[in-house]
Amino acid sequence: MVALHRQPCSMRAPLSRVATRLAYGARQLPRIAWYVGHGYALQRLSKAARRRDGPQPRRPATTALPLPRRRRLYADLFRLLGADLGNVEAGFYPLPADHDGSLPTLLRRSQLFFRDLPDIHRRRAQNAHLEVRFGAQAGRRPDYYLQNFHFQSGGWMTEESAQRYDTQVEVLFKGTANAMRRQALPALHEIFAGRDQRTLRLVDIGCGTGRFLDFVKQAWPRLPALGIDMSEAYLRQARRHLRRWSWLRLAVGKAEALPLPDNSVEAVTSIFTFHELPPQIRRAVMAEAARVLKPGGRFVVVDSLQRGDEPDYDGLLELFPQNYHEPYYASYLAEDFAAIAKPRGLIHVRDVNAFVSKVMVFDKPA
Repeated sequence: MVALHRQPCSMRAPLSRVATRLAYGARQLPRIAWYVGHGYALQRLSKAARRRDGPQPRRPATTALPLPRRRRLYADLFRLLGADLGNVEAGFYPLPADHDGSLPTLLRRSQLFFRDLPDIHRRRAQNAHLEVRFGAQAGRRPDYYLQNFHFQSGGWMTEESAQRYDTQVEVLFKGTANAMRRQALPALHEIFAGRDQRTLRLVDIGCGTGRFLDFVKQAWPRLPALGIDMSEAYLRQARRHLRRWSWLRLAVGKAEALPLPDNSVEAVTSIFTFHELPPQIRRAVMAEAARVLKPGGRFVVVDSLQRGDEPDYDGLLELFPQNYHEPYYASYLAEDFAAIAKPRGLIHVRDVNAFVSKVMVFDKPA
């Protein structure tokens, strides 16, 4: 019998790096192709609908600001993937599992996505965005929340909307939504490293279907975490998506009125939520984050780029709320979050751009 020789450390490390990179590419590149393909199909179907329906009463989306060329978009997309892989190699989080589900599950979500397109096209043409406020959900949530965001059926309030949401967002972001979410994890690693995760607490506000919490639990499986959202339907979807994890709780609640005591958590996160809040609610959420954080705690926000972050993208940012119902997006683009944070007890630490998103980090002084 021939004994297997243990590889020298100097050889194992490069081989391990190659294996990690191959595994990362095998997971991420098919996702990109899947959702980019959906995007191309969406463009063709939208053009066909416009030709069929003729001139629309709603004014077409326009901008005089710069737009990124396709080459720039894809260069930045792959730069994001490179940063994501770099974070894995740096040990900030493990090789991510997106947990998109089986092929039948993906096909069912794809069917739901395409089935809603005619209604989205109708609402966009008619600028109809308040159906959910005056329908079966009337009065169940604040008015700012009861809207057909993105012109989608059901707003945030129905089971089908919750099942479609992840596909819609990934198509919009060319399969990079999860990678952008993960860019919040290094900022958490900075304050969690070397500490017993069982003694820490994290709350994710506006947790939606639980995608970001999934990545938090992959990195810190014994970290007690709480997800807060106003949509019962989205929380049901989150429970299904997060069923593999313990040390996790989900609850209905408002980001501007968190059901937590003062100075009770080490970290608060908000992923793609702030741009969908009115200015006064943004300020209330910032104050709530400061209230529930322990001294020395951290608030990490991932959201859209703002005007001037990447000047070549400014036109794209101006077009977005015209094509998708985003009533508070224009005010978000001009918001000075460092100025909002300071009088509410948080110190702005840094911003990091990540494709069409940015990570904003705020600390509560110790």
